[in-house]
Amino acid sequence: METVKLDELIRDEKKRKTIVEAMVTGKILIYPTDTIYGIGCNAMDSDVVDRIRKVKGSEHPFSIIAPSKGWIKQMLYVNHPDFLKRLPGHYTLVFKKRNPDFLSSVSGSESLGIRIPKHIVSEMVNEAAVPFVTTSANISGQEVIKSPGDLPNQIREIADFLIDAGELKNPPSKVIDLTSDEPKVLRE
Repeated sequence: METVKLDELIRDEKKRKTIVEAMVTGKILIYPTDTIYGIGCNAMDSDVVDRIRKVKGSEHPFSIIAPSKGWIKQMLYVNHPDFLKRLPGHYTLVFKKRNPDFLSSVSGSESLGIRIPKHIVSEMVNEAAVPFVTTSANISGQEVIKSPGDLPNQIREIADFLIDAGELKNPPSKVIDLTSDEPKVLRE
């Protein structure tokens, strides 16, 4: 696993392009967000999504970092458009898929959780122009990861890159289900 310091990505265009290319080509990244450390990959690559799911020991749906708000409107039913104004931010918004089979390895249900963190990682996902899996970089059921030093060995072993931003001090994202007429907060 190659470690890249966050400040290197901010000032070194070549490093940033390397990470963007890794996002497109199916590499697994551990990365900071505006909340906690996540692990992810190109959501269109079901084999790599399945590798992450297996190592985490999770059958729960994953969320994605969307490349843009336009992408969200194109791929999902946005029946509460005012909530899009909360992005970028520390929210996971759950929308109904236009095609129930879309990204089925990420979420086997008819809905999909969407994030656009207020973070440079979102800018790189936008540059990559692919939906990017975002799930906590922990083993399912264990504490979320706020520091690279706390990463479980199993997670480290499958990752190609770690973007190190040091210790993060924010809570996980607030999750709001927007698949019905009334928004429902699933996690504060």
